[in-house]
Amino acid sequence: MADLEKYYNKFHEEHRLTTRHGQVEFRTTMHFIEEALKNFDAGTAKIADLGAGTGRYSVELCHRGYDVTAVELVKHNLEVLRAKHENIKTWQGDARNLHFLDDETFDVTLLFGPLYHLHGDEEKLKALNEAKRITKKGGIILVAYVMNEYSVISYCFKEHKWNEVAAKGGLSPDFHTICDESELYDYVRLEDINRLNAAAGGLKRIKIISADGPADYMRRELNEMSPEEFEAFCQFQLSICEQPELTGAGSHCVDILQKN
Repeated sequence: MADLEKYYNKFHEEHRLTTRHGQVEFRTTMHFIEEALKNFDAGTAKIADLGAGTGRYSVELCHRGYDVTAVELVKHNLEVLRAKHENIKTWQGDARNLHFLDDETFDVTLLFGPLYHLHGDEEKLKALNEAKRITKKGGIILVAYVMNEYSVISYCFKEHKWNEVAAKGGLSPDFHTICDESELYDYVRLEDINRLNAAAGGLKRIKIISADGPADYMRRELNEMSPEEFEAFCQFQLSICEQPELTGAGSHCVDILQKN
């Protein structure tokens, strides 16, 4: 908790989704949020944004006419969100214990930050089950994860940290990251996500997508693109994000689930 707050007090969360690689993730994810919301009226649909950060999704959805409730653990992030003076209900809270939110209140629930930082199935399940509890029957839950292969490729090999990680026992024989609670992030593979869903029960997958595809591997190239080329790349990413062979390869994926 203290380490997480220190990290977000320094990390420019507000800026991340406005970078070009962040815009790819944001635009792709917003497309599927809107797809989830298409069966609900904008004037009555209720959205919970758990781990809302500084409010990039909450503010955008508020501007599109939805009733948004944002929950954020880190006080600094919440202060930035509240300073925007948007019509968003805000709570400081932990996604694992949403006692202040009633059962089956929300049509769509976003769980985009917490599972990056919670370690192990037990802690992740607490957050997933709370998201399920507050979502209406038939409602949609979108759950984001940070992916194992991206972390291994980018950190161990692109940044030449393999010796350091291997020396401390940070990789299994099949190159799954082994992260303990002293580390900020916990990385998953698709089989880990499937295992969590089975343990939670009562959830049906609609689809699972790669939110950013190759974008995080191409930060410099994206920055060099003309506006027209960048727009074409965003459309390309949207066209490939559901391909099963690519889902686990990007830095983030979003699991889109329906509560039975």
